[in-house]
Formats: sequence, C-alpha cells, structure tokens
Amino acid sequence: MILILDFGSQYTQLIARRIREAKVYCEIHAGNKPVETFGDISQVKGIILSGGPSSVYEKDAPWPDAAIWGMNVPVLGICYGMQLVAEHFGGKVKHSKKREYGLATVKTGLASKIMSKLGANVTVWMSHGDSLSRMPKGFARYGSSKNCPYAVIGDAKRNIFGVQFHPEVKHTPKGKTIIENFIFGVCRETPAWNMRSFIGEETKKIRQQAGKGKVICALSGGVDSSVAAIMVRKAVGKQLTCIFVDNGVLRSGEAERVKKIFGKQFGKNLILVDAQKRFLDKLAGVTDPERKRKIIGHEFIAVFEEEAAKIKDADFLVQGTLYPDVIESVSVKGPSAVIKSHHNVGGLPEKMKLKLIEPLRFLFKDEVRQLGRELKIPAEILTRHPFPGPGLSVRILGEVTPDRVAILKKADMIVEEEIRAAGIYEKLWQAFAVLLPVKTVGVMGDSRTYENVIALRIVESDDAMTADWAKVPYETLGKMSSRIINEVRGVNRVVYDISQKPPATIEWE
Repeated sequence: MILILDFGSQYTQLIARRIREAKVYCEIHAGNKPVETFGDISQVKGIILSGGPSSVYEKDAPWPDAAIWGMNVPVLGICYGMQLVAEHFGGKVKHSKKREYGLATVKTGLASKIMSKLGANVTVWMSHGDSLSRMPKGFARYGSSKNCPYAVIGDAKRNIFGVQFHPEVKHTPKGKTIIENFIFGVCRETPAWNMRSFIGEETKKIRQQAGKGKVICALSGGVDSSVAAIMVRKAVGKQLTCIFVDNGVLRSGEAERVKKIFGKQFGKNLILVDAQKRFLDKLAGVTDPERKRKIIGHEFIAVFEEEAAKIKDADFLVQGTLYPDVIESVSVKGPSAVIKSHHNVGGLPEKMKLKLIEPLRFLFKDEVRQLGRELKIPAEILTRHPFPGPGLSVRILGEVTPDRVAILKKADMIVEEEIRAAGIYEKLWQAFAVLLPVKTVGVMGDSRTYENVIALRIVESDDAMTADWAKVPYETLGKMSSRIINEVRGVNRVVYDISQKPPATIEWE
C-alpha cells in the first residue's frame, strides 16, 4: 500500500487516481495527523507527501508526524511535500523572486530511479511561489528548470525524493511514469490490486461487520446505491432488505426499471413504495429550490423510517459513500462545514440508531463502475448519467405539479432516447430537459398557442468540476426539438443551453 499524506492540494485525489490506475492500492490521510490514525502501517510500502497552499516557513504550516521518518519506507514529496522533505533534512526554502505557474521544462541531470526512462528534457506543470535555495546534506540534484534550480532532488541511499512540479496532473505528460518509477522502481510495489481482489476482501469485512444482523438499504436505482446493494447482497444474502421509494419526481419508468432489474435477485427483500402523491402534495406551491430539496429529503426520511420499522430489529444501514466524500471529511484543514451525504439517507443512521456499512467508501466513481461490471450489474445501470438527489423537482423551475412533472418526464425521456439513438450517450456527462417557468407564443396548425418552453442541457465533463456544452449534431438536436413539440402536449418551444461551467452550473437549480 502507498500512503498519501494530504496537505491541502487541489490535486491530491489525482495522485491516488494515478496509483490506483497502476493497480496499486493507496489511501489518503490528513498530512498533519498522528501516524496511529493511519491504520495498519505495516502494509505501507511508500509515502507520498502532497502539495499544498502553505509555506513551510510559516508559523501555522502543517507538518507530518515526525514518526513517518522512522517508518523506513521510501518517501516522495510533491511541491509543498518536497519543501517539507528539504526543511526536515536541513535544507532551506524561501519565497521565490520568480514564481512558476504553468508549463516548464525540467532538464534531467544525474541518473536516478525517480526520473528514469524520461529523456533529457521533461515537460512538467509547475505551481509554486516558494523554492528550495539550499539542498539538504546527502541529497543530489536530479533535475532543474529555468526558474527552479532544484526541481528534482533525492537521497538515493535512503530512498527519499522530492519534485517541485506536479507529476499527477495531465499537463505533465510523463508524470505517470514518474509516479510509477516511485511505486515500482523505488517502493518495489506489485500491481496486484484490482476489483476482483477488492470484492474478496470487502466481502469478508462486510460479513464480519454484519454477523447475523439485519441490513437495510435505500435503493435509488442509481450507480452508487445499486453497486452498494449488490455488493452487500453478495456478502450477507437474505439478511439485506432494499427499500425503493418512488417520490414522483424520478425519471420516467424508474420504478418499473428497478423492479425489472432487481426484483428477481431480491424477491420479497425488495420493497417498492409508491409515495408519489405524498411527495407532490408536500411540494405544492413551493418554488424555492432549497425548500424543494429540504422537503424531499425530510419526506424521504419519514417514508424510509416507516418502512424500515416494519423490518424488526434492523441493525445496519448501507450507504453508497464514495472516497471523495471520505477524503473531504479528513482534510488537513479539518472537516468541512458541510460534509456531503446522500440526500436521502443523511441523518438516518443517528436517528434510527443504525450502524453503517459503506462498501464503496474507498472507491472513486470510475472504480465503482468497474466494481459493478465485475459484479455483473447491467450496463444500463452502470452507464447512467448523474441524477440530482431531489430529482426532477429541481429541473422544474417554479412550482412542481403533477401536470408539470408529466411534461418534463416525457420530454426528458425523448432527450435520452435521441442521445442513445445517435450513439453518443456514453460520451456525455449529462443530457436532460429542463421545464422553464415561462410560456411563449407559437403557431400550431392554424391556431395561436401560448405554451411551455423546454431547455436542453447537454454537457461534456470528466469530473463535473468543470463542464462544456456538448456540440451535439444539429440533426440530433432537431429530432429532439421536433419530437418534444409534437409528442409532449403543452410545449411549443425548445431551446439549447450553451453555457459552460463555470460560470454556470450544470443543473439549473
């Protein structure tokens, strides 16, 4: 295992992604926490110190527990992490007269394990205002750039290295090789971590945790809850009961889809609750998106509690928590003011005195999909686009009524059908319809109309942090528009949202 100590870098998760892609297991922990909080350190083969916004000479700068230097494993410091290495071993870091942000060329010097197979000139991504002005004793210089004389340093005897740039980002084209040089060439790790081994290990953990206790799971039909449910089902079998709540603002045919896909596997242990009227009654007259979210979250907890009470002596609740959520909660800066939790089950464990089972808590989203494929979950579930927790209620701008829900469900279904027919569904991050709170004049037949407007939101993204509007072929857009206007009663105009994120968000509310 590779241990990543996070010092607040925006790129820390990318370090983990690169290591996982190399089939090596790694974990991220807050950089300034005691070694005892890292779990079983006997499995650690190497440590990576991340970058961060601090300066090592500042009074409140975060430092790693001094005990890491006594673990006798290789260390790689990245950016701020390199400066921590240098200062600890007697080097000197100071504020640079010439800061480096963006692409730079590092000229490699002495041969080293860390920079092998890279050539004489390496393009890298720099992002630092401090630089090493004096190397620690026993260290050698393995690379330098125009404005950074010590871009790569290391002590080959103790296997401690530092790079001033960011090898984890895509702007460092050979960065993956640098990271693999460290984990394989220096740490002597083996590429043995994969979803099959994860399933074996996680199944044992779940069985040990659950024992003979009863387990319940809120199944939404989305990727995370579906994979979590099947994973736990594999471990504890009929001890698991899944509860699916139809809140009236789900995608068209969602309840039928869940029943079709999961009904055979779970049988009587799949409870389908039709609470559409209950939710829509609560949403009547509400236009504020935050109130919509709160109403749906509160009502879901109420419905779920009622159904869970019928399952006597439930001991555990399954949650589809992912690794980015866990990382956020153990940040070097301390827990975030608001730690993301599933909109539906947030607050349930404490309220119902249930213990949590989180089978996905050490996985990234793409790894969850890999796990799903290994568990033979249908592609129609695993490749689904993200869907907001409050459902269509935040894609209906203004009041949520049964009629407006019906309009949006049909329009949204047409968008998905045409995107799939064009063969581009899996190339897109999201594609959906939004019902606007305005009406416009139109002409249908020989009559004047005054009907609703549908906006199409179709975007490309890798991680939802940034997004670009998709350049969908005009023919496909034309088919969507024509079908929506002709097949969805109450719509006479379709518009296409060509906003990027930022400044706009992907969802309208």
